[in-house]
Parts: sequence; C-alpha cells; structure tokens
Amino acid sequence: MERTCVYSGSFDPVTVGHVDVIRRACALFDRVIVAVLHNPAKVGCFTPDERVEMIRRACSDMPQVEARAFDGMLVEAMEQTGAVAVIRGLRAISDYESEKAMAQINAQLRPGTETVFLMTRPEHGHISSSVVRELASYGADISAYVPECNVKTVMKKFSK
Repeated sequence: MERTCVYSGSFDPVTVGHVDVIRRACALFDRVIVAVLHNPAKVGCFTPDERVEMIRRACSDMPQVEARAFDGMLVEAMEQTGAVAVIRGLRAISDYESEKAMAQINAQLRPGTETVFLMTRPEHGHISSSVVRELASYGADISAYVPECNVKTVMKKFSK
C-alpha cells in the first residue's frame, strides 16, 4: 500500500527550507503531495498556479512529489489524495504550540490523521517566505534562500 502525506502551506514563494522538508518527507513516504492551500486571510504575492510551478521546478528531481493547489481545508485535501499524514516543518519552538493545536483539530475533523513534525535544519531556521519577499523587494540577493531555478522568477515579480 502506498503511503501518501500532504505538506501544506502558502509557499509564497517556496524556499530552500521548504524543499529540504519535502526531500526529507520523501524518505518517509512513497508519495508527497505539496498542497498550496488558499488562505483567505492572506493576500498572496504569487498566484497559486505560479507557486505550484515553482514547487514543481524545485522538486523536479523527486518523482514522488506532486504539487497542487487546493481550496478548502487541509483534511479535504487529505481525503482527495488518500493521504495518511500531514507533514509540518517547525522552525522554532514557538511554532510548536500553534502547530500542535492544528494537528489536534485535523485529527478531530478526520479521525486517524497523523501529523509528522520535522524540525527545520539549523541552516534554514531563519528563512521564511516573508523574509524572501522583503529581501526581493529591496533587490537583495536571495539566492541562498530560494531554489536556484526560481530566483529569476521571484526577482522578476519584484522588479515591476
């Protein structure tokens, strides 16, 4: 039986930290669905389709990764894909409380849902999509924070 997980987020844009978590999830699961979830509370910089394309480029060497945009709740994406677990990356201990609460809610909404927390590697702990967007808005070098295949795409968005 194929073990599928869902790694969800806004990925606005996808960072090297995200890709590291995806790569590590591939070692644990047969199939990794990277779910670009629409959060009505957030205004995105990149469209969901642009984010999916950036994830696909960044993960092109990982055949078990599938990037898709989803509307609705994470548990609905899990139902649609047959996922048995959620992957969550934790950058800091401060992330844990909110992620734990969300894991408990997901398990209530969809009994049997497991959440696997992967600690971000120390070299990626300071990287976030919002930091990348801010740096890019100033024209700063973002090549250490964004997969090489997406640097031009991100910088182009901010050169307008």
